[in-house]
Order: sequence, then structure tokens, then C-alpha cells
Amino acid sequence: MMSARIDPVEFQGRRVVVTGGTRGAGLATVRRFVAGGADVMTAARRGGDGMPGARLVEADLSTPEGTRRLAEAAMEQLGGVDVLVHVLGGSASPGGGFAALTDDHWHAELDLNLLAAVRLDRALLPQMIERRHGAVVHVSSIQRRLPLHESTTAYAAAKAALTTYSKALSKELGPRGVRVNVVSPGWIHTEASDALMERIAASTGGTIEDARQSILDALGGIPLGRPSRPEEVAELIAFLASDRASAIHGAEHVIDGGTVPTV
Repeated sequence: MMSARIDPVEFQGRRVVVTGGTRGAGLATVRRFVAGGADVMTAARRGGDGMPGARLVEADLSTPEGTRRLAEAAMEQLGGVDVLVHVLGGSASPGGGFAALTDDHWHAELDLNLLAAVRLDRALLPQMIERRHGAVVHVSSIQRRLPLHESTTAYAAAKAALTTYSKALSKELGPRGVRVNVVSPGWIHTEASDALMERIAASTGGTIEDARQSILDALGGIPLGRPSRPEEVAELIAFLASDRASAIHGAEHVIDGGTVPTV
């Protein structure tokens, strides 16, 4: 597949924070903004040696302390944030339907998939509002409409809450100069999707191929014939954060290969 040429100065001078930026679609998003000339910061639970072209903060964003650490680092090292992208998300809950989910599972899914974004927004959006300029992108999921009840009920519910929160946020922030949009991917071929198939296989006693087919069956198939690539999701995020999308606000953008079967 031919890739579009990236303008190396499109985001020059822009300060960008990306959550979940060390793997999957988050890593692809970090790389996309770096390629566009942005000053990028992300976070990981165990830190590390850093990432090429990006700043890495050691922080667990599923906790209030972790989001506070990232927000403080962004203000101290970047001097503020122009673009805030929440890619962080996922599910570590067991398969087996609603009865298999304990309160601890529910709290963990909500902390990771909803409250991490809520807390970081609360910390970083005031400086955008003060400047009357900024862009926020929340990454939700088509599972808010097509939940996989066997394996990701809590994840789907948290992403549904994130989407509703995002719409409310857009209505509040639009008149104050800050754009808010949602990207809702379908199945993305990442390490996390491989881990999900392994959990389903473990809970059902089947094979990885059985688990893969069960996901496809639950989704109703993918008309395009394949999952999305992380780089494709990153390109959509970059577009929405750019000046090219200056009139796009308060909208949800689905990237799922045609999986959602309704208008």
C-alpha cells in the first residue's frame, strides 16, 4: 500500500500529549506526530529509555497519581499542551460474560478506559481554554455500539461512557475555542487484539483461530476483509488534530472497515 506523504512541518511548534503511546495505535500516533514536527510526550507504567523523537514519562494513567504526574510533566517540560490525544484503553477482564466480572474488574476497566481521560482533561484543558485554542481527540470503540458480551462487556460500557462524555465536553468547549472529537476504531491488528484472542481461547478451551472467528462472528464480519492497521488510525487522529480539520468538532469518526452495519 502506498503511504501518503507526511508534511514534516505540519505540527511544528505544536505540543502534543498522547496517552497509550508505547504500543499499538498509540505508538503509531506518537510516530505520526513526531514525523509531522510536533514536540510529543507520552507515558508508560514502567518508563524506560525513552522513544525516538518523543518524551516518555513514567506514570500509571489508570490512577489519579499517574495522570497528575503526566500533566505536571507536560506543563513543566512542554510549557503547555496544544493537542491532547487519549488512545489509552483496553481490557484485561476474563471472558465468560457478565457473571465473570467482579467489582474489581469493573473498576479497572472504568479507570483505564474512561477516568484516565477525564482526569487528564481536567488537568490540561484549562490552559487550552485560557488560550482559546486546542484540539482533543478521544479514542473510543465501535464496541460502544457492538459490545462483545462474551469478553468485553465492561470495556464496551466504559467506551460508551467516554463517547457520551466527549460529546458533552465538545458542547462546553467549542464556544471557548477548543475542538473535541472522537475516533472509534473497530478491530485493529495489535498486540492487544492478540491478547484478547488468547483470553477468549483460554476461557472457552478453544484455539486462537476459534477465538478469532468468534470475534468476527460477534462483529458480523468486516466487509473490507481485514482489521485496520495502527497507522491508519493514527492518520485519522492526526487529521482531526490538524488545522485541516478546523471546522470538525463534536463528531465521532468510525474507522472499522465497514463493520458497523447500520447508518
